[in-house]
Formats: sequence, C-alpha cells, structure tokens
Amino acid sequence: MKPMKSPPRMLRLLFWESTIQCNLTCAHCRRLDSNDAAPKDMSTDQARILIAQLAALGQSQPMMPIMVFSGGEPLCRPDLFDLISHAKSQGIVPALATNGTLIDEAMADRIAASGVERVSISLDGATAEMHDHMRQLKGSFDQAVQGIQRLHNKGVPFQINMTVTQHNRHQLTDLYDLAQSLGAVAVHPFMLVPVGCGVELAETDMMTPSQYEESLKVIVALEQRGDMQIKVTCGPHYERVKREAGLHHSANTHGAVPGGHGHGASSRGCLAGMGVVFVGHQGDVFPCGYLPVLCGNVLETSLSDIWRHSKDLTQLSDSNALEGKCGACGFKTVCGGCRARAYAETQNYLAEEPFCVYKPKGKA
Repeated sequence: MKPMKSPPRMLRLLFWESTIQCNLTCAHCRRLDSNDAAPKDMSTDQARILIAQLAALGQSQPMMPIMVFSGGEPLCRPDLFDLISHAKSQGIVPALATNGTLIDEAMADRIAASGVERVSISLDGATAEMHDHMRQLKGSFDQAVQGIQRLHNKGVPFQINMTVTQHNRHQLTDLYDLAQSLGAVAVHPFMLVPVGCGVELAETDMMTPSQYEESLKVIVALEQRGDMQIKVTCGPHYERVKREAGLHHSANTHGAVPGGHGHGASSRGCLAGMGVVFVGHQGDVFPCGYLPVLCGNVLETSLSDIWRHSKDLTQLSDSNALEGKCGACGFKTVCGGCRARAYAETQNYLAEEPFCVYKPKGKA
C-alpha cells in the first residue's frame, strides 16, 4: 500500500513590500533599506506581473490568496490604488497595511472606494507617549488615531497591530480596550523579531522568554472576552498556550473576514512556508518578512514555481524537520516555533525557538 501524500501547500497570504519608502523611522522596523532605495521599487508594469502570477497561482488552488499591500508605507506609492484595483479585478483579495499617519479625509475616501477588504494600522501602545517613542515621531499617535477614525466613519473595516516589547507589554489590555472603542474588528499583537532595525531594539526591548509567556497568557484572557477577533503574529506558541487554556475548542472568530488577512487562516502558529510568502520591493521572495532566506525573484521565476519548488519553503512546511526541543514537542504541528527568531539566533531556521519556555515531555 502506497503511503498517502500530504496535501499540497496552499498560499493564503502574500505580503508585498510595495515600496521601501516611508514617512516614519520606527525603532522596530524590519526594513533593511532606506528611503534612498525607493527608485528601485518595482515599476507599475512589474507589479502587474506579480499580480498576474499571484492570480494564476490562486486559480490553481481552492482559494484565491489575499494580497497585503505593505511597505515601507504603501500610501507613499503613487500607483497604489491602480494596483489595488487591478488585483481586485483579477479575483485577488486586497488588504492594506499602513501606519495611518497619512490618512486625511481625501485619503480615507480613496481607501474606502478602493474596496480593500481590511486595513491594518499600527498602534504600539495605548498612549501617545508610548507609541510616539516607538515610532520616533511626536504626534504620530494622534495622527494614526485620526486616520483610524476617518476610516471608521467611512465604514472601512480595520484592525489594530501592536508590536509587543518589554516596555509596552503592560499596555496590552489597554490597547485592546482602545481598539474596541475605536471600532476595530480585530487586534493583532506582534511579538518582536530581531531583524532590520529591530536587531538594535532587541538588545533593550526584547522580552525575556518568561515575559513572552506571561504576555501570551494575557492575550488568551483577552480572547476569552470574545469582544473581537484577536490573533498573535510571530508568536506561534500562542497556539500551545491557547490549547493549555482550553480556548482552541471555542476559538473566537468574531469579525473575521472569510479567508482573510491572516484571520483564522490556519491553526498553525508559524506560517512561513506553510501559507505565507513575502515579496520585497524589488521582487525577491522570502518565507516571511522577518526571515531573510531568499527563495527566488518573481521577475526571474514565476511565483507558482517558487512556491511549489523552493527547497527552503518545502523544508519550512515540514514539521518533522524541526530540530531541538521544537522537533520533540507535541505541539510542533500547531506551533512550529518562530523560524525567523530561530534563524536570527542560530542562522538555522530549523533550530528550536529560542523564546519558548515550554519543555516537551521527556525533554530535559
């Protein structure tokens, strides 16, 4: 009897760094290039090639992927809304990730008219003092909140993203309450990965493994409130913590977009190689935006070929290839550990997650 083949991997989310340009210089940014590299951004024609490739890949699988127009700051890209419209015309689900500071009334109107499924806006604290410190620009909190309010007034669904550090983790509950009061459909806490500018930030702001665990438990308590959807990004062992709390039996999907923007897309913690890819501003493809392992370039090789045949993407999707305590862990198929964090620590993306306190049974 022949062994059963594993089902083919399905691309659910493509994050596109639509431009390297940004109006902020955030302390925790994943960008490796500066605004000076903006002239090297993919042209409109090249971006259309990417969109065509993504549509072709989507047509070959049961669901069309979501394309998150990210950056840098995507609102700095002049042809952004033409490209969003083009993606939508190809059956792709478009979403937008922005810092919110450029959303005046006119921009809010354009976003509302574009038909994006959801907008994510970053607030790295529940107070202006905390957020402005992280964003390194006084007034950026107030500008982002005003942008959020303008979107809400025009009926645009939005989520709040928060980069969680040692210094703002005590504001998780306050941020959740603020997001709810603003009318957000979801909150996505992001657990800092030491890459880009975050390498320097990690020396002072990175949580310890025990603080990391405590923060995940706070998020479990917030999810149990059931007020709105909450999803941890780059904190894959949240899937273990949820199961230990029994929350996975009645996971909250309030406010989820069908298929969408990471919302309930998979029960696996780390989706690098499983359901996510990141395309850089010059077309380079990576397993995620925080794992600098080059898998190809869409201007040289089709996205379908890269997705299906990249050795690194294939290896990342195999839970049995994990090493150390991750390989011995009973939660490896739902967690997988953060492969980017493992790589940053060891230069081996299959190594054990360095910020996890859990000890698998039988593992010293």
